[in-house]
Amino acid sequence: MNYPPGKAPLAILLMAIISGVLLLVFPARKVEGNMQLWTFADSHYRAFQSVIPDYEARHPGIKIDLQYVNMRAVTSRLRSAFAAPDIAGVPEDGLSSLFAPKPLPIPDLLESEISVAGTFFMGPLEDIGFVDISGELHKPRGDGPPWIERIVRSRFAPYTSRRVHPNGEVVDHIFGLPQDVHPVLLAYRKDIFDKYGVDAEKLDTWDKFLAAGRGILKQMNTGSEMDHFLLDLSESTFEHFEILLFQNEGGYFTRDGKLRVDDEVCAATMEWYVPLVAGKERVGATLGMKWELLEKSAQKDYLLAIMMPDWLSGYYEKYVPSLKGKIALMPLPAFVPGGRRTSTRGGTMMGFPKKGKQFEKAWALGLELYYDVPSRIEQFKQSNILPPLRAAWDHPAFKEPNPYWCNQPLGQKYAEQADNTPAQYSSPYVELAKSKIGESLCDCVAYYKKKGKEGFKAFVKARLKKAGDEIRMQMTLNPYQ
Repeated sequence: MNYPPGKAPLAILLMAIISGVLLLVFPARKVEGNMQLWTFADSHYRAFQSVIPDYEARHPGIKIDLQYVNMRAVTSRLRSAFAAPDIAGVPEDGLSSLFAPKPLPIPDLLESEISVAGTFFMGPLEDIGFVDISGELHKPRGDGPPWIERIVRSRFAPYTSRRVHPNGEVVDHIFGLPQDVHPVLLAYRKDIFDKYGVDAEKLDTWDKFLAAGRGILKQMNTGSEMDHFLLDLSESTFEHFEILLFQNEGGYFTRDGKLRVDDEVCAATMEWYVPLVAGKERVGATLGMKWELLEKSAQKDYLLAIMMPDWLSGYYEKYVPSLKGKIALMPLPAFVPGGRRTSTRGGTMMGFPKKGKQFEKAWALGLELYYDVPSRIEQFKQSNILPPLRAAWDHPAFKEPNPYWCNQPLGQKYAEQADNTPAQYSSPYVELAKSKIGESLCDCVAYYKKKGKEGFKAFVKARLKKAGDEIRMQMTLNPYQ
């Protein structure tokens, strides 16, 4: 076949024709309901599945299209949809529909993960793709105080953009409902601590816990290699360091959006953390979330303690069955006597795109899924996630003994620390800051393995300053920051 422009253009033309025919024969997936909800977490998807049928039965005419979408896909699809112009009058079928511009799909409400949520809050307020729900949260309610007063206040921080208005007034604009609190407790091998005569509950500071834990490890590790470790700590990723940074009154940004990854608190926390995962006094190791490996390692008593956010406890119950009845929860040991006994890890918001066409219905559904007590009790039973709504914490379900956790009342243990969780302040650069902290941690660990304490303090300070300078350089590109 002779095609004057050449073989490559011919191949492209043929692929375009074939694609068009396939689209006619096999059209894109139709929305299965009249209200669409995206979630990125399989545990949330399962929890929503357990309560949506009842919601639909009580709201005739509403059919919810629940979609489980990869977290990165949610972010990229949503960013594209926010940026795309509105398109009206698009034909729905026929040949002309193949060549007409298509509006990008956008849900009526969706969940966004805490690390990426802030990236949507860049630019002028009118260009942010989410509805500002601050007014809705402050509205008086006939059955009690407004929503803003019913929910753990620190959980709004990651989904808030603080702006200075032309008149000089500083205003917090809230763009998401917090789904959780995610307090962190310490899960410890009660059977092993009891075996060695150590009452872990009395170890109320990290100094006490580390000293007692090293004593146990000395008795357990009798060979030339370490077969047992005290804590689940990573030497190369930020997640565990972040928990301890928040507990130690540190963070990535201040409430006003100022970067603080190179402040004194972060440096002190890094200096304290690195020797736990590197060098001769190392007591930490991690297997990540490789569940088959974690189950096998649990059978060999590889880890004696894990910093356990509520959501992670549900995964352990499901994927590490050998720890049932051997592991218990306690507040995190404090950095100083009388200090904070918890932290937080992870989080999710429910957002409402401005391009959604039925905000009132979406808002009602979001409130039901997140703050209706019976709904959250059902979700708690599926995921162990504590709701941020204080009124729910007195429900008997949170006080039920859990056999996996040595018959402790799991929900109550987390609720006791919920109001003490530190705030995670929002910025479009939080994701970048976490990445730079991870890079800094790797470099600090490498230095400590090679040189130990010699010059380590100065190296940490210089390395964190380098990370801070790199982030600030990116921040200068945003005139609205």
